[in-house]
Amino acid sequence: MAINPAKKASMDEGQGFLSSAFSAEERVLALEISLSSSSVTHSGVAGTVNEQHFIGLLRRYLPKRYEVDSAIVIDSNGRTSDQIDVVIFDNQYTPTLLDQKSHRFVPAEAVYAVLEVKPTIDKDYVEYAVGKAASVRALHRTSIPIRHAGGEYPAKELFPIVSGLVAPAISWKDSFEANAFRELLATLSGDRALNCALGLVSGAFDTFSGQVVINSGENSLIYFIFRLLQQLQSMGTVPAVDWNRYASILSANRA
Repeated sequence: MAINPAKKASMDEGQGFLSSAFSAEERVLALEISLSSSSVTHSGVAGTVNEQHFIGLLRRYLPKRYEVDSAIVIDSNGRTSDQIDVVIFDNQYTPTLLDQKSHRFVPAEAVYAVLEVKPTIDKDYVEYAVGKAASVRALHRTSIPIRHAGGEYPAKELFPIVSGLVAPAISWKDSFEANAFRELLATLSGDRALNCALGLVSGAFDTFSGQVVINSGENSLIYFIFRLLQQLQSMGTVPAVDWNRYASILSANRA
């Protein structure tokens, strides 16, 4: 019996097999996004379709403790963020609120990362993405101690929420190596910081290690996902929500 071609490739050169397999998935996603862009005649619908393509990919790769969806983020004061294309949030300890069909509010305490999915990566879309991220980062997050049999764990320190931008292409000729991009990135900090970005089959960058790390060309998609996964792991669990804070706001409104 003839050996399966994929099995043979993995036996002959495992690293090349992985690279080829992940590169194929990258091309499939790029084709899906290209198809929606060329066949869906409403820009808003095309954008939603592309968001769902990327959300589906993240759901396949991220552990089940993470949920991935489009959402609005809400805090215990009732303040809300802008609509966010992709929110990565806790699916283990924190429920979403007021779900209606495809609309859901994610408590600010549950959020790990927010990403925007756009047609290209350029100055305008970078500014747009960090503005969306700022609307989430500005929300109030609670954190309370967690009781256990031997006492209690102290309230978890709040981690910075990751922000990113994903697109089929990068407008700068030299991708993320371009001076114009580096200069733009240097102007973004605090609530408006951009932590990572991906241009399909073009390149990926992140600042997870405290410095700019760039991957260029093929397999940028899976590189981006693995780097994001490592960052999520390093963040640990989300803080324990002070549900009494949410309840007290509702009580105050009735007073």
